[in-house]
Amino acid sequence: MVVRRRKHAASFLVRLGLGLYRALVVVSAIIVAVYLGYRFLVPPPEVQTPDYPDSSEAGAFGQEQEGLKRKDQMWTFLLMGTDDGNGNADTLMVASYDVKEQKVGVVSVPRDTIVDRDWTRYPKINGAYSRGVEQVRKEVSHLLGIPIDFYIKVDIKAFVALVDEVGGVDFNVPVDMNYDDPWQNLSIHYQKGVQHLNGQQALEVVRFRHNNDMSGYSDVGRTQTQQALLTAVAKKVLSWGNVPKVANFVDIFADYVDTDLSVSDMVYFATQAIYMDLETGVATKTLEGRGDANYKGYSWCYELNREKTLADINAMLNPYTTPVTEEMAHIMAAESYAT
Repeated sequence: MVVRRRKHAASFLVRLGLGLYRALVVVSAIIVAVYLGYRFLVPPPEVQTPDYPDSSEAGAFGQEQEGLKRKDQMWTFLLMGTDDGNGNADTLMVASYDVKEQKVGVVSVPRDTIVDRDWTRYPKINGAYSRGVEQVRKEVSHLLGIPIDFYIKVDIKAFVALVDEVGGVDFNVPVDMNYDDPWQNLSIHYQKGVQHLNGQQALEVVRFRHNNDMSGYSDVGRTQTQQALLTAVAKKVLSWGNVPKVANFVDIFADYVDTDLSVSDMVYFATQAIYMDLETGVATKTLEGRGDANYKGYSWCYELNREKTLADINAMLNPYTTPVTEEMAHIMAAESYAT
């Protein structure tokens, strides 16, 4: 009797295992079928660069410029991180995604960069956010001489939530950080070196500019740290171990991100991006220049290096089949420098 029971138990376990295996095969087949459906049926986004008929700068967006042709399967994005509500963009980046080559370029625009505008004397590009996303897109496009296809505006709370959702991130803090500001409720204290950061700690590291004694690094150093930490977070989010958290990522995106990308657009880019090697396919850069420029009565503005900026635009962002020229971009020169 004991042997028979064991045989029955073994037989039941075998049938259960086979049943679970068949179910897994069916579910896998469904997932693959759905994925392939999205992969091949979701069309690539149309290039619909906004036009600004009330602006003499409309030609900067490229739609009206005769002889310019867009590269196939390449898009540009404006990435903005908003601060605590003072009307300015805390982080400003421009990205390109070349689907054919599986290459992404991310360029940080220093927030104090001089721009050409006629609606206010304030010359720094971060001031455009007070007039909304479209004003930022317009001025960034005018500055760089390229069209901006889509925008993605992220509340800083999304960054905190995302880092916490993946269990924190290991990051090499570039400098000793010791800064206290009771007015902004900031207390940033970290030692140089590799540390495990939770969401709030990661936010403090990317917001850091300098210590109370003014040591630390410049605004350019800050943007480089932002790029490095965002890349580290992206790699962890896209790791296989976080696949079960996709629904949570979607919730965070819905709560804290504003974009003109449609659901179909996002699905298309997501299905293409899984083929990218994040180690070799993503390049980051901060536009080079000097931060001691004076312009229109304002000091400590950031003057872009014209030659290097054009080189970076063409190497990392240019969606045209021909180079962006000095005439297409609008890189302003300082009136004087701090002495």
